Amino acid sequence: MTTPLSATALEQLFHNARSHSHWQQRPVSDDILHQLFDLLKLGPTSANCSPARLTFLKTAAAKERLRPFLMEGNVDKTMAAPVCVIVAQDMQFYQHLPRLYPHADAKSWFEGNDAAIESTAFRNSTLQAAYLIMAARSLGLDCGPMSGFDNTGLDAEFFADGRFKSNFLINLGYGEAARLHARSPRFSFDEVCQIL
Repeated sequence: MTTPLSATALEQLFHNARSHSHWQQRPVSDDILHQLFDLLKLGPTSANCSPARLTFLKTAAAKERLRPFLMEGNVDKTMAAPVCVIVAQDMQFYQHLPRLYPHADAKSWFEGNDAAIESTAFRNSTLQAAYLIMAARSLGLDCGPMSGFDNTGLDAEFFADGRFKSNFLINLGYGEAARLHARSPRFSFDEVCQIL
């Protein structure tokens, strides 16, 4: 655990990894999606709350259900992607805490506390989605994370009972690197960091 990753691994995870909008017509297997989840679930969350709920849209019919809720600029790339993941959060995640965090009565921290439920679910499902991106890259997949959709409409279509709330979407597949734009600028360390 103390040995840094190789330069090749860092290239794949960070330096050469990009957000993709154009996709090869190459399928993503269910087995890879299972491997993806088995990696991302190991990332830390608050009290191991693990609120992310993932819906992998692979079929044309499933993606057509999503189409009406996408902003115009996100339609073509999502329909062309082999997989679109709806990253949602379980607003009753705390019901699982006796199993996931047996060291304390963590469930009681959230019962009746809507503000804590909302902020914890949102923060930690977002964190788990970041693990998903890194896990996907480690397995050789490319990602296209995006907002730009009607959360309320999507939730009514896919999560009608109201327990899950959509956070954002991630297209997955094998990107067409030749169609990428130049990487956008990034801040330098000194612009946004302090060491105190």
